[in-house]
Amino acid sequence: MIIIDVNKRIDKFNLDPAQIIVLGFASVILIGAILLSLPIASKNGQSIGFINAFFTATSAVCVTGLVVVDTGTYWTVFGKTVIILLIQIGGLGFMTMATFFALLFGKRITLRERLIMQEALNQFNISGIVRLTKYVLIATFAIEGIGAILLAFKFVPKYGLVTGIGFSIFHAVSAFCNAGFDLIGNFRSLTLFVDDTLINVVICGLIIMGGLGFTVIVEVMNKRKFSRYTLHTKLVLCITAVLLVVGFFVVLVLEYNNPDTLGNLTFKGKILGAMFHSVTPRTAGFNSLPTDKLSMATIFFTIILMFIGGSSGSTAGGVKITTAGVMVLHISSIIRGKEDTEVFGRRIPRDIISRSLAVIGIAMCLIILVTMILSITEPDQDFLSIFFEATSAFATVGLSVGITPTLSIVGKIIISLTMFAGRVGPFTIALALAKQQQKKKGLVKYPQERVIVG
Repeated sequence: MIIIDVNKRIDKFNLDPAQIIVLGFASVILIGAILLSLPIASKNGQSIGFINAFFTATSAVCVTGLVVVDTGTYWTVFGKTVIILLIQIGGLGFMTMATFFALLFGKRITLRERLIMQEALNQFNISGIVRLTKYVLIATFAIEGIGAILLAFKFVPKYGLVTGIGFSIFHAVSAFCNAGFDLIGNFRSLTLFVDDTLINVVICGLIIMGGLGFTVIVEVMNKRKFSRYTLHTKLVLCITAVLLVVGFFVVLVLEYNNPDTLGNLTFKGKILGAMFHSVTPRTAGFNSLPTDKLSMATIFFTIILMFIGGSSGSTAGGVKITTAGVMVLHISSIIRGKEDTEVFGRRIPRDIISRSLAVIGIAMCLIILVTMILSITEPDQDFLSIFFEATSAFATVGLSVGITPTLSIVGKIIISLTMFAGRVGPFTIALALAKQQQKKKGLVKYPQERVIVG
């Protein structure tokens, strides 16, 4: 309701949907930072300071999971409630939440608001956008509710009725939104449950469903048959399956004899640990294995998984699996000497390929720049840890090898901005800054000339 009204007020500034999305996320982060900086949010009764509050709010809204203080032991119930609300808003998108309140109070959704929703949900057209948003809200609350009920079977006996229910709801929302915030305490994440079948299966299931994307979930629920799915859904499902299987076997092989991770676990624990770590780099942020104890090869492989991320239009970050998939298919077509990029009997348009290249290029440049800056501001940290942190922030993953709490003030600000860019999307930010609707097409086209590449 409030956000809808604000959007109407900024019409006079002639902002396009991409710009409104950027400003909307920034506004939610600012409000969250103010609330988390209040003394009532901290158990010690003192303000955490605006920079740390801003970092935490950005991490929550951008569903990342990087933290400068331990979530379970530092924040009060008020602080934890603010964090989980920020996670839910960030996961669904502020326009989806605004639409939820508009529908709740019977408010009419205007054409401008539908255009913003179209941009926020990464849809190709505006037709049926309100109906899709309703499906997104229903599916989200239903999946999170089922996840919370299942987690309660483990958390209630362990932590008591009230605390157990609170833990169940918090972790269900955090997992589905791919946020990675946990309440276990002492920066342990889910390492206590590395060989617990229920916790691993439920959390992994929530992460995967959140990373598939709302469009894919709705389509799978409605169409049932793989042959009837759109090309987008087919690519998301196939690439997701490949990454999960490959990730599982790579982690299992690399860490099987590592005494600090899988080495001392039972065979069931090894399977669950490898499975969980193949899922969580898809921008979830939870970890059941101590990240700082992983082998160098596993850490680098994790960086690759984090960079790819989840699906477009989901709660996940990264460059998105369809973006990476399109580029792999395009490269394969070039190698085979084919003019068109084809898959599942369909041809992928040139503009989609160009956009994929732009997204990957911008992402790589941003990560390189952030890594370079952090190498200067955090001279005591090794390169791989800094590279891991930068990629985790951009891909809104939340995994860390332990350097987040020790970051300098400048480092925290840089990581906060990186998380914001990763959540909103480098391509969306580029569009927002460019104001492409004001650009005119050139009247002059210069002659072509070849250059030598490769």
